[in-house]
Amino acid sequence: MSSFNVGFVLFPNLTQLDFTGPLQVLSRLPDSKMHIVAKSMEPVPSDCSLDLVPTDTFETCPQLDLICVPGGGGVADAMLDKPTVDFIRHQAAGAKYVTSVCTGAFLLGAAGLLDGRRATTHWGYTSLLPMVGATHEAKRIVTDGNVTTAGGVTSGIDFGLSILADIAGTEVAKSVQLAIEYDPNPPFRSGTPDQASDTVMALVAPRYETACALYSERLTSLGMGSR
Repeated sequence: MSSFNVGFVLFPNLTQLDFTGPLQVLSRLPDSKMHIVAKSMEPVPSDCSLDLVPTDTFETCPQLDLICVPGGGGVADAMLDKPTVDFIRHQAAGAKYVTSVCTGAFLLGAAGLLDGRRATTHWGYTSLLPMVGATHEAKRIVTDGNVTTAGGVTSGIDFGLSILADIAGTEVAKSVQLAIEYDPNPPFRSGTPDQASDTVMALVAPRYETACALYSERLTSLGMGSR
């Protein structure tokens, strides 16, 4: 019996938790093999001074059963990188599960994979989903057909458990949840715009306003601004 091939796409300045969160969960999928895929075998810098080491290149990666695209500040440049977008599009054509975490949704979008679908992304960027033909659904995880998108950063762990349950069954997913002691109880209730105070939002919002403007510019340059 062949392994279930799970692949994560790396690009410079990605948010490492978008990648390592679901990797930690999905690496426990029985009879699976993880593929950490990048343009070359050189370490890929993340957004927090952690370099990530690929296991495969775009050329050597086998057909994936599940492809996961993380997000992060580097998405703005990756959307314009033809080899990266072409790899995602090519792999998605043969994958059973096509997935993203956070702003990785816009790389799926750049590959034409969200057109006409319901999707989610980090709260700071949901207004841009129509530019890639998607309709925003205000959930932490959204599945439309074989495409699953997750919200910002930490939602990647929830996404991983959800996909794990779909592939291997709820009890297996629950056993992994227990094994990694995933029982969130944050010290503050400030994890969504609805929960955050005006003061906290004022500290965070300018960053995403600037980033959204850049994403919008890049999507427009790809001919997606008129959607």
